[in-house]
Amino acid sequence: MATSIRLSRGGSKKRPYYRIVVADSRAPRDGKFIERIGSYNPVLPKGDEKRVIIDVERAKHWVAAGAQATDRVARFLDAAGVKERAVRNNPKKAEPGQKAKDRAEDRAAKAAEAEEARIAAEEAAKAPVEAPAEEAAPAEEAAAEQAEG
Repeated sequence: MATSIRLSRGGSKKRPYYRIVVADSRAPRDGKFIERIGSYNPVLPKGDEKRVIIDVERAKHWVAAGAQATDRVARFLDAAGVKERAVRNNPKKAEPGQKAKDRAEDRAAKAAEAEEARIAAEEAAKAPVEAPAEEAAPAEEAAAEQAEG
């Protein structure tokens, strides 16, 4: 029989309360358990001593008997000094996946093309404004000469 030390949920909706229990790993989460060794009340503030209550002696007994703790309970046992928990480090956790990287590259390429098009449009808008002004000046001179003559 594989035993595990895990949380069993109780409490009402939106007000969770957990029992730290030793149970057969095949039993349902809130079902039959072998022994209750503590409690966890996540509603209480983090500094409160009643947030996590563990019977350290019984926890040591079950760990020595080969019971496997879930990740959350392993954190509690580590804090209580019952069992050392290896600190996990996943440097790639915040790194986006390959598809997200590809989409970001496509988005950057489209933004660069749009910027180039905007700059070209601004330059094109400036060039015709200057050219007709130069052409208008000789036309005005010609009109002035005809008026005099």
